[in-house]
Amino acid sequence: MKTWFISGSSRGLGRAILEAVLAVGDRVVASARDPEPLQPLLERFGESLRIARLDVTDDTAAQAAVRLAEQAFGGLDVLVNNAGYGDLGSVEDTSLDSFRQQIEVNLLGTIIVTKAAIPVLRRQRRGHIVQLSSVGGRIGAPARAAYSAAKWGIEGFSESLAREMALVGVHVTIVEPGGLRTGFAQAAHAADEGRSEYAPVVGAAVRMQRAYDGRQPGDPAKAAALILKLAELDRPPLRVALGSDAVDAIAAADRQRLEELERWRALSVSTDY
Repeated sequence: MKTWFISGSSRGLGRAILEAVLAVGDRVVASARDPEPLQPLLERFGESLRIARLDVTDDTAAQAAVRLAEQAFGGLDVLVNNAGYGDLGSVEDTSLDSFRQQIEVNLLGTIIVTKAAIPVLRRQRRGHIVQLSSVGGRIGAPARAAYSAAKWGIEGFSESLAREMALVGVHVTIVEPGGLRTGFAQAAHAADEGRSEYAPVVGAAVRMQRAYDGRQPGDPAKAAALILKLAELDRPPLRVALGSDAVDAIAAADRQRLEELERWRALSVSTDY
């Protein structure tokens, strides 16, 4: 029996993971900014579930939520940093406040909750940290500069973290979902298609999201089952993409990067002494 901590667990992929974890009989601290939607699960699963009200940008609240896992269940086996959101818009028209907020929630929120959990995991000398990134953490997502900036930050942070945590027996896995039918697209805000100058990128992204919502290839229940499987592995991957769309997009982008690296190799190495 494992003890999990899942942020952003009231809806979307976080809710799917939470329900899958409870269904196999594991124990969970489920956190959300608004935990009210979790109450029916508390009534059903009783002692296997604890609920924490948590804004992931609040480090004091994050530490208290992690302590709840220790107090209620004696430790922590799997941390899932799932909380996050992304809005649509061009760089020019995305306000600095919006940039700050998206980076605060998606990147700093992940760092804050991870840091709250590390002392517990280090003392145990075991555990698994699962970081929800995105295809947008490997590819600059059109019309999502703030979101991609945060998710690329999660990728770099988590790769560094993995090398440190390996020394104390803790695994780190970065999960990169493609399109999932979770309502994430509905939650993204875009007042309109933006300026005409950016229509081929921003306008197209807004139109695509409207048409794509509810038709994404990814099944949240299957994604949740995959995350449970990762938690059972003795040697889990550092990165795993979720969905055929994610695999295809990341593979194409990686090939393009490698081709560009080779194309400009002579210029790049010309700076050596």
